[in-house]
Amino acid sequence: MKNNDLTKKLIRRYMLTVIGFIALVFIIFITAAAICSRKVWYPEDPEYVLLKSIDNHKWFIGGLLCFTTWFIVTLSFLVKWTRYINEILYASKKLTTQPEQSIVLSEDLKSIQDKLNAVRENAVHNSQLAKEAEQRKNDLIVYLAHDLKTPLTSVIGYLTLLNDEPDIPNLTRQKYTSIALNKAERLEDLINEFFDITRFNLTNIELDIEKVNLSRMLEQICNEFIPILSEHALNWNLQIEPDIYLMCDPDKLSRVFDNLIRNAVNYSYQNTEITCTLTKQDNEIHILFKNHGKTISPEKLNRIFEQFFRLDSSRASSTGGAGLGLAIAKEIVELHRGKISAASENESISFEIIFKQ
Repeated sequence: MKNNDLTKKLIRRYMLTVIGFIALVFIIFITAAAICSRKVWYPEDPEYVLLKSIDNHKWFIGGLLCFTTWFIVTLSFLVKWTRYINEILYASKKLTTQPEQSIVLSEDLKSIQDKLNAVRENAVHNSQLAKEAEQRKNDLIVYLAHDLKTPLTSVIGYLTLLNDEPDIPNLTRQKYTSIALNKAERLEDLINEFFDITRFNLTNIELDIEKVNLSRMLEQICNEFIPILSEHALNWNLQIEPDIYLMCDPDKLSRVFDNLIRNAVNYSYQNTEITCTLTKQDNEIHILFKNHGKTISPEKLNRIFEQFFRLDSSRASSTGGAGLGLAIAKEIVELHRGKISAASENESISFEIIFKQ
């Protein structure tokens, strides 16, 4: 129902009631006059004086009765409207004090009751989501703080060995240096994830749009990942149509592709290939990343684009990201008026992006 339907309904009921009562007064007057006209009245009759007086002042008496009728009906409706307002005010207060309880109003206020209950359910749902997001964020900060300490301890330990024992053989020195460097790089990644959390929650992503050769851009990004794929015994299967152009922010979109490729690398079986497909169908550009890895359950798949959600909750260094990469990718794609979706079955994982031109 529209917001003013209740008002229209009450006004219509009020008008019909007033008109009905006034009509009833006129009917009583006409009926009484018809009955009285059938009898011959004499001055000595006791009723004659009263009836004569009523006849002489019939317009005044009729007007008074109509006014009295209008006043009583109006007063009763004002009382009803006041009760309705009090019900709505009480229900509004209950929304904040007792959001877990359903709102129950009078039958005439059913449409308002439904709307208030919808607001209540939405508020409860949003509150629950906010609590869950805050809890995940707090857990993540604890996890990252723990993970920061681990590589930092290793870096300090190996650098201490190198400093305290200057006569270490070159081969051992190179080994310690390499381990310390790897741990320092991991430490840098974790610190960058802290910055991601801050940027994602405190700023809005703004786009700097320009016309980009998407084919060339995607090929270049994929080629940059060849060394990383080699480290994980993975190969590219590129199916990129040439000269597909898109109005986009290349820096932001590069981050989307970077996040999706890293995700594919982290969750791929060794000695498999990652497929990157770019095609244009009518007025739509389709980009698909597909890799072979453990099938993602439907429950996790439904939450895969949530902030701070991590497929791997074990905090393993190889896959233990901040849980922001896919959430940020989704926001960037949607800012470009595109859609991103995920699917997983038969030990394969795929992410598809669709842009409309």
